[in-house]
Amino acid sequence: MTTERQQAHRRGHTSETLAALWLRLKGYRILARRLKTHAGEIDLVAAAPFGPVCFVEVKARNQARTAAESVGPGQQTRIARAASLYLASRPGLARRGARFDIIAIAPGALPVHHRDVWRPDF
Repeated sequence: MTTERQQAHRRGHTSETLAALWLRLKGYRILARRLKTHAGEIDLVAAAPFGPVCFVEVKARNQARTAAESVGPGQQTRIARAASLYLASRPGLARRGARFDIIAIAPGALPVHHRDVWRPDF
């Protein structure tokens, strides 16, 4: 791995850890980190307090606004398919419903949690 790629990998891992901590402080329970399925990877899976299962994409950018805008339709589809596979094997969780969120991480700012950013067609 090149140095630049290693730095990006570390930044991503650190951002995911910060996002998980932020969610825990808000009362969420982290169910999975870096969940890998044959459909793709989901950064975080969390149970909202008294609410749905949240599939969270973590984006680290220089500005929180650009981070939230960086999840395109292709990535949304991949995450939704992976989420569907995850829930199919956990019927108890599936009954809670699902939500797709983004947590934007920017230097020198608190994480920004965007809830229910998109709805998949499944």
